Amino acid sequence: MTQEEIIEMWNSVIKYARGEVRITEFAKLVAAKEREACAKLVDPLPHEQVSRRTLETRAELIRARGQG
Repeated sequence: MTQEEIIEMWNSVIKYARGEVRITEFAKLVAAKEREACAKLVDPLPHEQVSRRTLETRAELIRARGQG
């Protein structure tokens, strides 16, 4: 994640939230973006020898971290 992306997320939160809510919403945005970046690292690529289902399962687990 670039510094510009982080600043953009903060600016979007600061417009709509107040006080402690700002920090919470910002943290949620950063966490979601980071989870997606991790998931993309293990998403299956057509030329890989690894089981597609194994990679899909790993990606699902990373994405699910934010659901609980």
